[in-house]
Amino acid sequence: MPAPALSLRGLRKVYGDVVAVDALDLEVLPGECFGLLGPNGAGKTTTIEICEGLTAPDAGQVLVLGEQWEASSRSLRERLGISLQETQFSDKLTVTETLELFRSFYRRPRPLEEVLAAVQLVEKRNGRVGQLSGGQKQRLALACALVADPELFFLDEPTTGLDPQSRRQLWELIEEVKRAGRTVVITTHYMEEAERLCDRVAIVDHGKVIALGTPQHLIASLGARHIIEFSIGEDQPSLADAELLQLPGSLSLRRQEDSYLLESAEAHRTIPAMLVLLGARGFQLVRLRTHSATLEDVFVHLTGRTLRDG
Repeated sequence: MPAPALSLRGLRKVYGDVVAVDALDLEVLPGECFGLLGPNGAGKTTTIEICEGLTAPDAGQVLVLGEQWEASSRSLRERLGISLQETQFSDKLTVTETLELFRSFYRRPRPLEEVLAAVQLVEKRNGRVGQLSGGQKQRLALACALVADPELFFLDEPTTGLDPQSRRQLWELIEEVKRAGRTVVITTHYMEEAERLCDRVAIVDHGKVIALGTPQHLIASLGARHIIEFSIGEDQPSLADAELLQLPGSLSLRRQEDSYLLESAEAHRTIPAMLVLLGARGFQLVRLRTHSATLEDVFVHLTGRTLRDG
């Protein structure tokens, strides 16, 4: 096995009475896209900031590309690309001027034209940053991380606040970075994003890793291929959980506000039987939808709450 691109051992960070990172262990292999998933406040950004050398841990060891920040800060910064959760650029500078500024920080930066083409900002090269859309600013932030031609990228919530089209454009850029053989560490609470981009993910909650593996493996660990979500009329009595769990193919049941979420290994058997049960009990079905199990369902299964709950 190659040496890890990133290795964390017993990482801990405390802010007053709040334990942001709690004895966290992780390894990221060279060339993989690794995702840190979790709600706001789970410790993802703190972990990334420690890896980036921006925050010192209270305890534990951090090895980035085989080096420690205490001994090799200058050389490490030459080998990393960093896109923070929120990047503030000067609105008066042009795209070219901004990239030239960032290129000046490195001894061997990538050619400007190459970087502009990689992030699809050639036509905006002379436009001022203040005139860019949100998606274009995010691409500029990624461009600033690309100018050093880094071995390891840290992308902290890179698509938060973007519209769906801009988000997908940024996904394509990250996939280009992956195809170039670079290592990417990304934090996100978008499950579709993690499932599309990440080779492996760690689900983090309260500063701890509560699940680790490929998205496919973690989803398969539920044993459920489908989630059946339905609601009945508000003025009707509640259904008995035991009755729903006895339906063919059903695995587990949880309630979310006014909805029932039934995990099923055989939706084609569970749904007809459920409809028969509701009809026999005189319940009125007001909403029904199904979806394949996702990483969101894994998180809910492990914690009893959604990633958006924070």
